[in-house]
Parts: sequence; C-alpha cells; structure tokens
Amino acid sequence: MEQTNYNGALQHSIGSGFNATSTTSDVIKGIDLTGKIAIVTGGNTGIGLETTKTLAAAGATVIVPARDTAKAKKNLASVVNVEIEPMDLMDPASIDAFAEKFLASGRPLHLLINNAGIMWVPLRKDSRGIESQLATNYLAQFQLTARLWHALKKAGGARVINVSSHGHQFAPFNFEDPNFLNREYETLQAYGQSKTATNLFAVELDNLAKDYNVRAYSLHPGSIGGTELGREAPLELFQNMGFCDAEGNLLPEVAASLKTIPQGAATTVWCATSALLNNIGGVYCEDADVAELTADSSMPTGVNPYSLGKANAKRLWALSEEMTGITFRII
Repeated sequence: MEQTNYNGALQHSIGSGFNATSTTSDVIKGIDLTGKIAIVTGGNTGIGLETTKTLAAAGATVIVPARDTAKAKKNLASVVNVEIEPMDLMDPASIDAFAEKFLASGRPLHLLINNAGIMWVPLRKDSRGIESQLATNYLAQFQLTARLWHALKKAGGARVINVSSHGHQFAPFNFEDPNFLNREYETLQAYGQSKTATNLFAVELDNLAKDYNVRAYSLHPGSIGGTELGREAPLELFQNMGFCDAEGNLLPEVAASLKTIPQGAATTVWCATSALLNNIGGVYCEDADVAELTADSSMPTGVNPYSLGKANAKRLWALSEEMTGITFRII
C-alpha cells in the first residue's frame, strides 16, 4: 500500500544534493519543460517572478494571473513563453472567470504553482466575511485548484505546489473561529493559520489525487530579501521583532541571514520539477529537499506535525467546501 504523508510519515530528507544556498539555476539544470503548461499565481513579483522566469526559460508556457495586469506586463516584458490574465485572489468570481477561460482553451495543466500570498496586514474581510490572509493565502488556492482539477487530471502527470511558510509554526488552524469573530485579531496568528491550512491542503489533495497522477506539495521558501511581502507592515513591527534599527535600517546580522530571490524560489522550482519526487507527495519541503518534523517553533527549519495531521486535513477539506461553496470531488 502506497504511503501518505499524514502526520508527517514521509518528512525526511531524500538527499536531493541541494541546500539553503542552492538557486533556481542549480535545481533546473538539465530539465526540459518544452510542451508543459504552468500557472504561477503572483508570478510577476518576488519569488513568483523568479519562478516564472525559470520555468519559461526551461521551455514551459507560463500563465500568470494578476490583479494588476499593467504591472505584470511591465515586470514580465522581457520574458518569453508567458501569458498574462486578470485575476484577484480576494474575489471568488474573478478566480472562477480565470479558471473557466483556461479550461475553455482545452489545454492540460502540468504545473499549478499557488505562490501568491499576503502577510502583516490589518484585519480585513472579503465579501463573504472571510479574513483576508485566510482568503488569499489558502481558500483562493483551494478554489483555483478545484476549478482547474480537470485540466490537471488531463495532463497525465501534474503537480500542485503550494507556497507555504515556516510561519505555519505561528499557529495551528483555528476551526472554532477562523475569521476572528470571537477573538482579538493578531496578524501573525492569522498568517500562521493560513499557512497551516496550506500544508493540510497539500497532504489531503495528494492523498486524493495521486491515483490520477496528480501530486501535491507545500514548501517554505526561506526568509528572503527584496520581496513585497512586508509592504503593509509598519516599521514599528520590524523594530519590535529585532529586524531593524531606530532609523529603519535592516540589521547586518538579519540581512546576512536572508536568502536571495533566486535562492528563495529554488524550492518551488525543485518541487515542480525534481524526478526525486515522482513517487512521493503531500510533503512539506524547504531548502530544495523534504523537511524534517519539529514541534519546536523556535527552530528555524522543519514542519510542525499539527499542519500535517490526517484528522485536521480531512476536517479542513470539508470546512473549505463549506466556506467557498465549492464541492471539490476528485473524480
């Protein structure tokens, strides 16, 4: 019987040969993606842009859905094999419209890179009353994957890559109050539960989809300099966390610990393309390898078992269907 990664059963290094300093150029070396179709959300900035460039350079056709298509066109102007389409992850109707257009093209989907995300934002809710980080970082992934399921199945070999974060260690998923109706809002708690949800989704999706040759993964890209993830965070927050001095300058020891963008995108590209993962799925990866289990949130690496639990993965799937109004049946 083929193993699943419920409760972190498969969370052990598989000896990829890569590490925290490996870049996208390292992990894509020798891989030809000619004829493959990929979708990369958030694929026009930060590690998403690097992912798009890397996959396209290897021969894939990359579709980049973007809320700001003018910005996306500017950032992707020099990249070949790219298509840009409008989509807003906070707008369920926009996600459906994007997916319907892609399905109408009749193309298979070999790689779905659920990369886009937000962090350090104040309390906001979407039109459904869902907290914005949960809506953007997780439920949008669930909806988009569900809507594109038939294209993934049609590929005859596809992968769904959910960009998560070590921030899942900030909080388990709060099934009793996911939208902060009865508890004080804390932005990192909201972020943490959204990333825990991303991990649980990958575990359950892989379990259900592997019989159709669709595998799923979640990953921590690392702490990275030069992205837009903290664009809404007040300076005081970074100062309180010990990242900046009184003038707002990044402390040298913090800067030295950050990955570059090509290093940060390496694990995404590795999960999307490595032959070492052909027969394993549902795992949480970091530094271009499968991560180890750890319940110690003070550790800079590793994945917490609560974000891979079987019971929570199944419970979250059912709740996600309820919150989105989408019945996601793997058939």
